Order: sequence, then C-alpha cells, then structure tokens
Amino acid sequence: MTVLVACFGNVLRADDGVGVVIAEQLLAEPLPAGTRVLEIGIGGIRLVQELLAGGVKILLIVDAVDLGRPAGAVLVQRPDVLDVSTLSADRRRDELADMHLATPARALMMALGLGVLPETTLIVGVQTTDTQEPREGLSETTSRAVPVAVREIRRLLADHADPAT
Repeated sequence: MTVLVACFGNVLRADDGVGVVIAEQLLAEPLPAGTRVLEIGIGGIRLVQELLAGGVKILLIVDAVDLGRPAGAVLVQRPDVLDVSTLSADRRRDELADMHLATPARALMMALGLGVLPETTLIVGVQTTDTQEPREGLSETTSRAVPVAVREIRRLLADHADPAT
C-alpha cells in the first residue's frame, strides 16, 4: 500500500461526521491502485496501528475543521504535528493520556513519536460550524461540500499516483 486516506468523524455529532460520509463516497467508486480508505471514526489509535504495519508512503487525513473559513470550504494543508520528544515529562504524559487518540492531531502526534508518520501527510478539511449538536446527519452546507472534498481527494490521489503502478 502506498496511500492511506484516513477519514475521521463522529456521526452522532452533526457535521463532525463529514469524514465518515466522505469515506462512503470514496468507496462507492474505484480508487487508484495502492490506495486504501479507512473510516477511522473517533478511534485514531486505529490509524496509528495501520501506520505501524508499514507500507504507507502518503497519508491523507479527512476531517471536519474549524479554521474560521466560510462554512463548507474545503481546505488542504500540511499538519503541524506536535513532537512529544520536545515536551517535559508532565506535558508528555498529559498529551498522551488519551488512549483512543480521538482527534487527528493526537493520532499524528503518536505516529510521529513512534517514527511511522509518512513524510507526505496532508489534511483535507471541511470547514464546519455544527459539530457539537448531538444529532445524526450533516447540515445542508456541509452536505454540499462533500462532493467538492471527494473531488479534491481524488485530485490529490492522481497527483501523488505512483507511475510504476
């Protein structure tokens, strides 16, 4: 495997479930050779386990984000991953206390600390505004952003395709 698309989200928290919906859309059509899509949900430890197995050259994280952009905006960025080796023992203990690694930031921090974070790691985020309400289903604005995000992910997959496959 060369590319892993890891889709985070909590379907019980409104727009926070956007990553899960995007995973379903990606899996509905064929993917480039060497691409795997995982619905991570809120268990980022699963992502770390996948990376520990080896073979991932490119990692695309898909999740709801709040970066102050207009709702429904789709953004691609390189994550700023916290290097736990630079922290005091007390802070390191606090940062690593979440055994589920529910957020991408925590999962990426653990992957970096274990030396398994791929050099090419990108976040495809959908700007949302409704991630705390306890309900299922995306808002209309976030629903309209799903096909845009899927196209962007497919573009990134094409841009990073291994010419040997």
